[in-house]
Amino acid sequence: MVAPRADVTVSVQVIPALDGIETPPRYGPGQPIETSQPAARHEAWRQAAPLVSTPEERLSSLLATSAEDIGALRMFDPDHPDRVVVAAGVPWFMTLFGRDSLLTSWMLLPVDPTVALGTLQTLAQLQGNRVDPLTEEEPGRILHEVRAGLDAETALGGGNLYYGSIDSTPLFVMLLGELRRWGLATSEVDALIPHADRALEWIEQYGDRDGDGFVEYQRATDRGLVNQGWKDSFDGVSFADGDLAKPPIALAEVQGYAYAAFLTRAHFARETGEGDVSRHWSERALQLKQRFNRDFWLPDRGYFAMALDAEKRPVDALASNMGHCLWTGMIDEDKAASVARRLMSPEMFTGFGVRTLGSTMGAYNPMSYHNGSVWPHDNAIVAAGLMRYGFVPEAQRIVRGLLDASEQMGGRLPELFCGFNRQEFNLPVAYPTSCSPQAWSAAAPLYLLRTLLRFDPWVPFGKVWCDPAVPEGFLPLRVDRFDLAGSKVTIDISRDGWHVEGLPEGMVLEPSARRPITATDTGLHFDSDFDVS
Repeated sequence: MVAPRADVTVSVQVIPALDGIETPPRYGPGQPIETSQPAARHEAWRQAAPLVSTPEERLSSLLATSAEDIGALRMFDPDHPDRVVVAAGVPWFMTLFGRDSLLTSWMLLPVDPTVALGTLQTLAQLQGNRVDPLTEEEPGRILHEVRAGLDAETALGGGNLYYGSIDSTPLFVMLLGELRRWGLATSEVDALIPHADRALEWIEQYGDRDGDGFVEYQRATDRGLVNQGWKDSFDGVSFADGDLAKPPIALAEVQGYAYAAFLTRAHFARETGEGDVSRHWSERALQLKQRFNRDFWLPDRGYFAMALDAEKRPVDALASNMGHCLWTGMIDEDKAASVARRLMSPEMFTGFGVRTLGSTMGAYNPMSYHNGSVWPHDNAIVAAGLMRYGFVPEAQRIVRGLLDASEQMGGRLPELFCGFNRQEFNLPVAYPTSCSPQAWSAAAPLYLLRTLLRFDPWVPFGKVWCDPAVPEGFLPLRVDRFDLAGSKVTIDISRDGWHVEGLPEGMVLEPSARRPITATDTGLHFDSDFDVS
């Protein structure tokens, strides 16, 4: 009984059970929610995220929102509580995606490299072991998506797996190499090298379907994804006249990922003194790069085809795919300037970002999912590629454009937005069903920051390259708590100069930008400053 004018608090706790096993409660009745395990984890994440001070308040606000969103999208495997992965996005993709998680983890390395480690460990655990046409599982293949019910945590160890991705597997190897560069525990990375070797075997045995040296895809059944790159809409790969490409399809960016994966394995072998293995993979990378620059280049257009179709015809649409090839160092330097011009041309650059497809192409639709829209993660990769080849003003234009877009979209970058020209609509037009927050879009501003800092470590060899290229309006800029090999690094930039503090002991600062791997650099002689993606 409740007495008159009395207060009574009643707590009811409902504990779900799966197959008779109760789910442990995250906090007890009457306990402040701030002390619950999820809240405590999120607060720890918030306290570890980089702090950015700049007069450009939109930038610092966007970066803070991005870190907050990524923290909220993290998932923890109950069977492996130390493993962290990131759900692809709210509300449609609250589960694990191979490609999304790998690229998001790459962008988050300065924030928390353990996200990359947890992602790699989880994907390695689910790596393909057999040939199954229905799920497109193949030995060594990295999955595309975990398809499960409402419980995302259970999804990491169960549910239905689908493997129809052409790029998750090379991206897996790439991220493992980048994780090594950032100095995570050698033993944990070494334990994943056998999985990288299985991934490379898949690239060569299953990814290269016809033995021509390129990695291509074709779905195994009529239930699978027609297109298996990141532009996975049914109409996501088309010719300039709008005709759809027929599979098997070899995407431009996937060749870049494979190239970087080969170089990654060459460097792992170099570290362990396996000279023959190192030479094999560096030669394999060089051969792929040479064939790509020969077969994908369209000299009359001044850009690279987005793909080769089933008949090995160049799919000649002007698209953002080639920007990813700049990112991986795949493009010969004598072609890079032309690629940069086309990416930043009025056909491609809206004023807010680079379109997925040029406005003069037959399939162009600024309100489509992949044929003319603007994707922040795509733009972050393109900007990093432009910066890598020395196109600083172009990379900065992308950063400013996305920053302007975020200001008009609630201080957050969504999964994508429409690709209308800024002169036509002075505000970015929202895509109605876009995820927000979405993992790789939330991570994109953090990667853009790293791109402006031109910060590239190679911890195993004791070097960090840094040469900030920050727009003057962002100065002075101070970044605290950049995570590197267990140390928290501070980068302070003013109009008079810059300096870095807190590097791990024994690290040497190289005050220059990472150079691209060029056609004249065979990779067969590993100089102390030889670069790898």
